[in-house]
Amino acid sequence: MPLSDCRFCLRSGRTLRRGEKRTFMKILNFGNDSLAGGEGIERAVRIISASFAEERVVVIISALNGVAEALVSASEKAVAGESAYLEEVNRIREKHVEAVQYLLPPKERAGVITPVQIMLNDLEDLFHGVQLIRECSGRTLDLVLSFGTRLGCLLIDRYLNRSGLETVTCDAGEMIKTNDFNGSIRIDFKASYERIRKILKSTRGIALVAGGIASARDGVITILKGDGSDYTASLIGAAMEADSIEIRTDAEGVMSADPVYVPEAFVIPALSYQEAMELSYFGARLLHPQGFIPAMEKNIPIRICSVFKPELPGTLISNRLKKQDRLITGIASVDQVALVNVEGGGMIGTPGIAARIFTALARARVNIMMISQASSEHSICLVFRQNEADKAREALQWELSQEIEARRIQNFDLMMDLAVVAIIGENMQGTPGISGRLFSSLGSARINVLAIAQGSSERNISFVIEKKDQGRALQTIHQAFLDTGKRAI
Repeated sequence: MPLSDCRFCLRSGRTLRRGEKRTFMKILNFGNDSLAGGEGIERAVRIISASFAEERVVVIISALNGVAEALVSASEKAVAGESAYLEEVNRIREKHVEAVQYLLPPKERAGVITPVQIMLNDLEDLFHGVQLIRECSGRTLDLVLSFGTRLGCLLIDRYLNRSGLETVTCDAGEMIKTNDFNGSIRIDFKASYERIRKILKSTRGIALVAGGIASARDGVITILKGDGSDYTASLIGAAMEADSIEIRTDAEGVMSADPVYVPEAFVIPALSYQEAMELSYFGARLLHPQGFIPAMEKNIPIRICSVFKPELPGTLISNRLKKQDRLITGIASVDQVALVNVEGGGMIGTPGIAARIFTALARARVNIMMISQASSEHSICLVFRQNEADKAREALQWELSQEIEARRIQNFDLMMDLAVVAIIGENMQGTPGISGRLFSSLGSARINVLAIAQGSSERNISFVIEKKDQGRALQTIHQAFLDTGKRAI
């Protein structure tokens, strides 16, 4: 074949003949906040149909809104020995039956309601077993949660079929494989990518995948942490080297700040992967931070956009960014956090103290969100979720009991009802005056800063304040950096 008759496809890595049309692939993900009953499913199917008219589509489905929470609640009631778990199952049943009644005419409903009933009967049997033994292990809870996404997948599959579209439901547990590493679930990327490619390359029509579901080597179902459907979308996108990943939510895109606190917040049109990961970690409504990694490694753009207003562009996350004219890109915050300050003269110049502190908290499975240490080595400040405060205090008191007794370390100061606020942006790197403007604006608003942290990447400045000051801090920073006319230095 003459070279003049060929062109190379960068995404698929193969040579195309002249005139051959490359097939574009889009990964569509619908989170549970976008699937609120029959109307949500109807909106999702319209978007899927429009995408399928132009591209090959793989659709990742979550549970209907509120179902995951009901499943967790039912599990807790079954563990307590209460038959009230049946009430939660009935609520889940009603939600799905109502969706079927909204979507389908009476003559077609039985063909969908029957498999829904069968799945929920199996779920009731599972909860009955939990009630008898008064225990719900991690594996059992993962199996329980998988019912939610599988039910959502069933409804969308049947409604797409009724719309005249060919579908195939792919078993996510067969595609995504995990390993157990010291009690935490890790993706086996090599095995998962091979299985994803093998299964999806042989499918026709629209491929549907229940989001957040994976399986261990022994075939037992595991659930991916965070919003697992996003992670599923990223993994499948990376394995298939898709052209784009589209996350449909109830928001219009990634906001410059939480609109609950900052009414004038706006949709950020574009983010780098690194900015998006930082914002996501600090509470912005994006993918779980781990969910970016597979797509980022394969350089696949991710678009966060609205299921209610599909015509809006949303926020594009990629590495192809134009130079932004604002000093910072966005503000994120996390509340319900606590701070412990480990302080003492005996810490100065003593090797291994920090390592012991971090090891003790890791043993107690406390996730450290932020660290701040004075150069004098006299104190280390640690920030974590408020619901982990008791575990953290007990772990540190046990680990450092001898130092406390010898007065080399004073007792710990534990502060509750705090919030972490972070300003994030690529333009912050190498730009003088960012910290000065930030803390000057907070000082003018009479907001007390308890701890500060900044990494050497200069992409993030984080600080801790009292929860009661969170809204005022966000408004103050947004006005100082992100109002119209605030340009980069």
